[in-house]
Amino acid sequence: MSGAGKPDFFYREAQRLGYVARSAFKLLQIQKQYKLITPGSTVLDLGCAPGAWLQVACQSLGPVKSGGLVVGIDLKKVKVPAAHCDSRVQTVCADVMKLPKAQVRELSPQKGFSVILSDMCPLVSGITSKDAALSLELGMQALDLAVGGAALAHPKNEIQMEESNDGAITSSDVNGVLRRGGHLVIKLLESEDVQEFSRICKPLFRKASLLRPKATRPSSREIYVICQGLQSQAKI
Repeated sequence: MSGAGKPDFFYREAQRLGYVARSAFKLLQIQKQYKLITPGSTVLDLGCAPGAWLQVACQSLGPVKSGGLVVGIDLKKVKVPAAHCDSRVQTVCADVMKLPKAQVRELSPQKGFSVILSDMCPLVSGITSKDAALSLELGMQALDLAVGGAALAHPKNEIQMEESNDGAITSSDVNGVLRRGGHLVIKLLESEDVQEFSRICKPLFRKASLLRPKATRPSSREIYVICQGLQSQAKI
């Protein structure tokens, strides 16, 4: 179908297949291409509202007997969708960026997650440069949550993050919540800093790629950084 027809197509397909939003098809494509979520995976979904990625993540875990877990965190209270989800899915209403890493890590029985998905996006103002900067800040916060100090300590990291109010960093928060060998997906808004963000990720992971899913609206500037295989230097 033409670009103009894609939004209608994916919206209708989401309704037909029982997904709560068309964004489900973005993660379905990521799964098809990269196979990040496997049976038994522990998945952390950042910015999980309205729940479409929870549905796809749970589906990707396979049957209940395969185990695994999906934890969604959002500023909004998100009800676990009835379709495509089972008892392995839970949601937490919180600002994940204000939660200690140790507390986030405890949400998984493995004391860390094998896959982290960040579909977070700032409230857009319509000012391209401002929106891109806010998106980048969220992306860096998600990266720090995943890998901890390894991301910020890398010499090629030219993107700075603001320090916490008191500047204190506890030993339990030095390491991230992504387990060694794990995968990370982060949504950004396209800007000149996206390539720099990708360069920061590449030494930390076995592979880092950029993807604009087919289900992305033609008017959207969304792009996803797909990071595969957390290297041992970012220990957990």
